[in-house]
Amino acid sequence: MSVVEQYARAHIFSDADIAEDEAIPVVLRYDPDTDPRSVRVGLPGTDEWTFSRALLEQGLRAPAGSGEVRVWPCGRVQAVVEFHSAHGVAVVQFEQKALLRFLRRTYMAAAPVRS
Repeated sequence: MSVVEQYARAHIFSDADIAEDEAIPVVLRYDPDTDPRSVRVGLPGTDEWTFSRALLEQGLRAPAGSGEVRVWPCGRVQAVVEFHSAHGVAVVQFEQKALLRFLRRTYMAAAPVRS
């Protein structure tokens, strides 16, 4: 099985010192050999966030998640992923089509794991 890595442009609104008016590259990763149920999102200047692939998929249709990671649709073409840590909150706004393309690639890389 192969690792899926995709770069997406996103707007980040954060407590950190990141320019909020510019779209920046964010890396989306999926490694079915390491953890077939999870995806990773790498933000500039921070560690990667790992969370459920199912959470990402659910959050594109309706608000989902609690705790450290929350995902919800924002209008017709945007989606928001919100990350909470001891250092603050980062709200990342993506084009939904980039996240859908990434999810499709993850399902092609490995058969979905059933609970």
